[in-house]
Amino acid sequence: MRVVLFTGKGGVGKTTLAAATAALLAGSGRTALVVSTDPAHSLGDALDVDLGPEPIEVAENLSAVHIDARTLLEGAWGELQGHLRTMLAGAGVDELVADELTVLPGVEDLLALVEVQRLADTGDYDVVVVDCGPTAETLRLLTLPEALSGYLERLFPAHRRAVRGLVANLAGAKNDGAGWERTVEALGSLADQLAGLRAMLVDRSRTSIRLVLTPERVVAAETRRTLTALALHELRVDALMANRVMPGPPPSLRGPAARWLRERATEQQAVLRELTELGADVPVVAVRYTAAEPTGVGSLRELGRSIYGDTDPAGSEETAPHRPLMELRRTAGRGVSADTEFELDVALPGAEDAPLDLARVGDDMVVGLGLTRRVVSLPSVLRRCEATGAKLEGTGHGARLVVTFTPDPGTWMTS
Repeated sequence: MRVVLFTGKGGVGKTTLAAATAALLAGSGRTALVVSTDPAHSLGDALDVDLGPEPIEVAENLSAVHIDARTLLEGAWGELQGHLRTMLAGAGVDELVADELTVLPGVEDLLALVEVQRLADTGDYDVVVVDCGPTAETLRLLTLPEALSGYLERLFPAHRRAVRGLVANLAGAKNDGAGWERTVEALGSLADQLAGLRAMLVDRSRTSIRLVLTPERVVAAETRRTLTALALHELRVDALMANRVMPGPPPSLRGPAARWLRERATEQQAVLRELTELGADVPVVAVRYTAAEPTGVGSLRELGRSIYGDTDPAGSEETAPHRPLMELRRTAGRGVSADTEFELDVALPGAEDAPLDLARVGDDMVVGLGLTRRVVSLPSVLRRCEATGAKLEGTGHGARLVVTFTPDPGTWMTS
């Protein structure tokens, strides 16, 4: 079973390409579900059907659904929120303050992603195609499980052990052991759910992302930043979909219109060449500019054929080993000698195009690229070291950040 997510800057045509991909998959005999998590909910317009919160069959082997996270909010999150209010109130927190503390920013996005995973795990579909929101919203959506897992671990460290001890103490004081036990179980369920979501997203053999863009320099610049941000979070992009590529006019055509078309086509081809140079492992797929907007399953399927040709619209599973986000190597010393030196090698494709920030926070390293941040847990040996230098090596998709660490005399092991 495959999950393919489409995202891109607003207005580039990602909904149309997601629907065309699903329609072509269904036409080939595979069961496909196309899901919209985009608040604009234009998927129904592309398919020319009315969609709701439950999947409906729009053609043979093809189903579609609009996910409205607001309808999920009271059910899935409401129960856990109630448990958390109980716990905070039992700890002496004012009821109004408890209400504010249990409002989790981004929870609607999280619930949308949970629903996508639920639909994918039903086993009813060979491929689930997701029409995500605009790029910035999608980045927040895809990185939320990892961020919330870190938040939960900091709020309730090793919750299955430590929180149960805390709960037992509080339960003794308030004589409500059953209520506290339900709270802990709810927190454990949330942690497991977050871990499952993260596992689905980073499973490169199961999940991939397609970035849709129009071949314009401003849009391409955002696409490059998005590609870097997704790579930083170890999320696989299997294609850049360049939509609305205009054909050049025939040489015999003259006049202002022909000159405009020729200049436009030349500019688009220049942008496509720059995108291709980002890295051979992320192919650029050119999608022709159609005279009429494709709507309805038939028109979308025809567009899908022109895009994919003989290739598989679901994409191929990635079975070859890929270079990990981080690699640790010793460059000097041996054992626990004081002259030991380590290098932490972090993949940062396209890093030369964005402001780079690096900070040490306790046992973690915070890597920032432009507006994207990721908290990376340091290997145990580096937690006893100090960062003494950093340099950027390589360019484009092969760029990597190399951070040098040497022993911290106050915490380093001694022989």
